[in-house]
Amino acid sequence: MTAPINILVVDDIQQNLIAVEALLARPGVALLKASSGAEALELLLEHEVALALIDVQMPNMDGFELAELIRGSERTRTIPLIFLTAAAREASYSFRGYEAGAVDFLYKPLDAKALVSKVNVFVELYQQKKQMSQQLEELKRALRLNEMFTAVLGHDLRTPLSVVMNGAMLLPMMTDHPKVAVTAQRIQSSARRMAQMVDQLLDLARIRSGELQLRLADQDLEAICRAIADEFHGGDKPQRVAVEAEGNTVAHVDAGILSQVLSNLLSNALQHGAPDHAVMLRIDGSAPDHIVLGVSNRGVIPQAQLAGLFEPFQHGSEARKSGQGLGLGLYTASMFVKAHGGQVDVASDEALDTTVFSVLLPRRAVEARAA
Repeated sequence: MTAPINILVVDDIQQNLIAVEALLARPGVALLKASSGAEALELLLEHEVALALIDVQMPNMDGFELAELIRGSERTRTIPLIFLTAAAREASYSFRGYEAGAVDFLYKPLDAKALVSKVNVFVELYQQKKQMSQQLEELKRALRLNEMFTAVLGHDLRTPLSVVMNGAMLLPMMTDHPKVAVTAQRIQSSARRMAQMVDQLLDLARIRSGELQLRLADQDLEAICRAIADEFHGGDKPQRVAVEAEGNTVAHVDAGILSQVLSNLLSNALQHGAPDHAVMLRIDGSAPDHIVLGVSNRGVIPQAQLAGLFEPFQHGSEARKSGQGLGLGLYTASMFVKAHGGQVDVASDEALDTTVFSVLLPRRAVEARAA
């Protein structure tokens, strides 16, 4: 059974308390009666209240003083307050009541229908608030469960995936049959793509759970960029990524996470850019307090897609069916850069037929920002 909804009624005249109780009493609603401000505060310490009806003219502590004490407490400051008064309708009097935190005034003798109607509104609002709070907690629990599932799934997929990759490497050594070599190469390519997806799922789980931690140290960004660019070099094929650097390229960053950012941006540029043009990676270290990394490629991103480009799961269903990934690369790259205190921007120029992703990194990322 659900707990009843409490309504606090404060009045120093017992007959008034009995009359209000007679009007408002019904199943699911409990009336907490107090004959003084001190007694009302004691009840508020013990019970959660949906609404308080407070008489203004009371000895020792009047309704305005009680309202100020209620508003001064973190636990009770959100309780709606309705003042009950027999005083004349004076503007200054009402102003003081609203200043003390009242949501309404009711004048004695009370209009029974008006009182019941107003109380019903606040009871319904309280029920909706409790329901929304419960739904929010359920959503939080579901989100935590989903994040745990994603992390466990990504972690447990690594072991069988490593076996598949090692087996694909051994296949060509066991026979000279050309079809075996081709099949092994396809298995390795698919396994590497799956490993990237697993890494993205784990990155997403770390970002969502707030467990992303940076291992910061002074690093030469030019060296990191050239190492990542070499990973995309296909043996005897022409260099697919050209690297240019100027100024001081040393910054206090997490080398591993920054490598993931660059890998995601370069992979995206190579996948969606013009295949007959190299991707340009520029490192601008001319500014004293920050470094700018620019990844540019031939091709234009439609304006309609630019606004949500860094949101997760931006690939459509057809892109995922074709094995292009989960649509998490740009999202994780953006979150990793933000963890360093930097930002990622994109500009696509139709006239120049060029798209540029710019990464601005402070020279010294603050460790606390990773939290």
